[in-house]
This record gives sequence, structure tokens and C-alpha cells, in this order.
Amino acid sequence: MANLIVKAAVKEALEDKNVASDFYDALDAEVEELLEDAARRAEANDRKTVQPRDL
Repeated sequence: MANLIVKAAVKEALEDKNVASDFYDALDAEVEELLEDAARRAEANDRKTVQPRDL
């Protein structure tokens, strides 16, 4: 699995919350799935460019 997220940025975005170590893997998996879905939508619309509307 690729590391798609930046742990420091996630931690910063969650400010003063504690983040479980396995949260990052779960978040990375969700982002990977989101990207795959967006790529499929772009492809279904005969585009190579993934656009915000594909999310």
C-alpha cells in the first residue's frame, strides 16, 4: 500500500486530539479507495484527467 497521507498533516488537522497508530493505515486505505473510484469515473467519462467532480 502506498503512503498517500502525511501523518504530520493529519495530526495537525486534528489539533489537540490523540491519533491511534492504526488510524493512519485506515485513513490511507480510504484515500486509496477514493482515488480509485475517482479514476474510474474519469475513465467512464472518456477522460484521462481526474477532476473534482469525480470525487
